[in-house]
Amino acid sequence: MTNAELSKLRAEVVPRGVPSTAPVFISKARNAVITDVEGRDYIDFAAGIGVMNVGHCHPRVVAVAKQQAELYSHTCFGLFGYESYLRLGERLNRHAPGSTPKRTFFMNSGAEAVENAVKIARYATGRKSIIAFEDAFHGRTFMTLSLTSQVSPYKVGFGPFAPEVYRIPYAYCYRCPLALQYPSCGVACAELLNNAFAKLVSPDDVAAVLIEPVQGEGGFIVPPPEYVGKIKKICDEHGILLIADEIQTGIGRTGKWFAMEHWGVEPDIMTTAKALGAGYPIAGITGRVDVMDAPHPSGLGSTFGGNPTACAAGVAVFDIIEEEGLLSRADVIGKRMIGRFKALQEKYPVIGDVRGIGAMAAMELVEDPETKKPAGNLAKAFRMRLYENGVVNVGAGTFHNVIRILVPLTIEDETLDRGLDIIESTFAEVMAADSAS
Repeated sequence: MTNAELSKLRAEVVPRGVPSTAPVFISKARNAVITDVEGRDYIDFAAGIGVMNVGHCHPRVVAVAKQQAELYSHTCFGLFGYESYLRLGERLNRHAPGSTPKRTFFMNSGAEAVENAVKIARYATGRKSIIAFEDAFHGRTFMTLSLTSQVSPYKVGFGPFAPEVYRIPYAYCYRCPLALQYPSCGVACAELLNNAFAKLVSPDDVAAVLIEPVQGEGGFIVPPPEYVGKIKKICDEHGILLIADEIQTGIGRTGKWFAMEHWGVEPDIMTTAKALGAGYPIAGITGRVDVMDAPHPSGLGSTFGGNPTACAAGVAVFDIIEEEGLLSRADVIGKRMIGRFKALQEKYPVIGDVRGIGAMAAMELVEDPETKKPAGNLAKAFRMRLYENGVVNVGAGTFHNVIRILVPLTIEDETLDRGLDIIESTFAEVMAADSAS
């Protein structure tokens, strides 16, 4: 069937609320190239929204998936255990930030991981409230949608939301909530957490602060290096747990196993998903032994959590990243992308900010660099034209004005450069069209 025929079928079968970035249907994918049903190739600069860190159909992932499929597909880990679950948990415990002994268990998705992290934090502390951040994204379930900041399209019409969720500004330097400049600001935004204890909720009622060490959907917002440590210090002073949502940043994306390592901070609980399973649905909840062991037996669980094939793929992911040197590769990729974007920024002032860490890179588009008014329509036009020119990309940002790039860490240099060339030429096209209109 053609893309048009499949688009017609989709309209008949799938509700309109399910996202559709482009009217394209895939036939196959290899490493950083996706081929549609009509034989056209697209360079993948989205990586399944941060999932395909080791590329599409890595031979080692394919091999372990085939091997596992011939043995058994499901038992429910709570009924019959299997070694791959334990081995993947062992790897997460070993690589998680900090030296404190850890425990890990598995669910199916990032939202489920966050839900369970909140459950554990409440159980371990005996407290009920959670503090999250503006511009944060943590999922689309009832609890995680309550924790997610962005209203449209995620929250419109889906309320009311879960109680005892409070929100404070994040360290968004380009749009500083205190109108200050780093480093002369002294990272004063971290003190907004203490302000919340005076204005929003007593610290004695707060079970956890939930933080993305680099905000993903919010627009690849990288905090100053001191910020997360200051937040952790305030949490420790009040017996509050720090939950790190590493669902988009984890498993090598930022040039380290986990982004919290950049800040030298050990979270009490950490969530992972996305790249953990190389495309197979799995999510991890990892934390300090005393915290993770707090819930009573059978208080945690899932029918499908830690599926055998997904666990086997996860172990392969760790092997691939280690043996192929993908942590250092993430840094190389990131520097190349940031360099190209900064050069583009010099030509086009509508690129208000270029930022990133490791292989997370973004451009924030504005109508005017002085007012910083978000250019959401321009960003949308760019993304659509980029797809037409053969590069897959997804947007980000509370104001939908951020171009974020997530490439497989295994991408070949030639493919990366070709994709960046297309970004440059596409930006020129869109700016010319915008000037003409």
